[in-house]
Parts: sequence; structure tokens; C-alpha cells
Amino acid sequence: MPGVNHVVIPVNSSIFLVFAILSEVLGTTCLKLSRGFTETLPTLGVVAFYGSAFYLLSLALREVEVGVAYAVWSGAGTALIALIGIAFFGEGVSFVKVGSLLLLITGVVGLNLSGGMH
Repeated sequence: MPGVNHVVIPVNSSIFLVFAILSEVLGTTCLKLSRGFTETLPTLGVVAFYGSAFYLLSLALREVEVGVAYAVWSGAGTALIALIGIAFFGEGVSFVKVGSLLLLITGVVGLNLSGGMH
């Protein structure tokens, strides 16, 4: 519009990646709650959250290397889903599970430090 100053705020692609991860985790949680797609609201949540997760991931891929983005997305999502399973769905916990989650988190941190995220 003439006479109107537009301010463009650069958004870091890692923000898109974080929200992609959270959307994927919410989608997976809805998948569990959908009981095999027999519950309407959680089923709609699966479609909405997975759709937004892939869209946000595509935005993150503008600046983040695909291997790093996918590893962080899947690793962080897996760790969060495992924690949600333990905390809210009564899934078992063991030293092997906790150790494996710590390795996942270590890997995600290592990939972030490797410089694959601009």
C-alpha cells in the first residue's frame, strides 16, 4: 500500500523446525487418542497437526540442511513422544529406555552444534 511502511521480520528457520516438531508430536498424540480413527476429534487432529508439521518442516528446509532437519525433527519428536507415553499413557520406563532417550537428545544437540542449522 502506498505510504505504509512494511516491516519484514526475519524468522529463523529453527523456529519453524521447533513448531514442526511440536505439531508432529501433537499429531502422534492424537493418533493414539483416535483409537484407530474411531474418535472424530482426535482423527481431525491427526490430519491437522501432521499437515502443519510437514508444512512447517518445508519452511525450515529453506535454510536448514535436509539431513540435519530430518534428524532433529524425528529424534526430538521420538524423545517427546516417548516421554508423553510414559507420563500420560502409562507406558513402561526402564534404564534402557531412559538411556536411549538420552542418546537421542545427545544426537540432536550434536547435530545442532555441527553447523547444519543456519
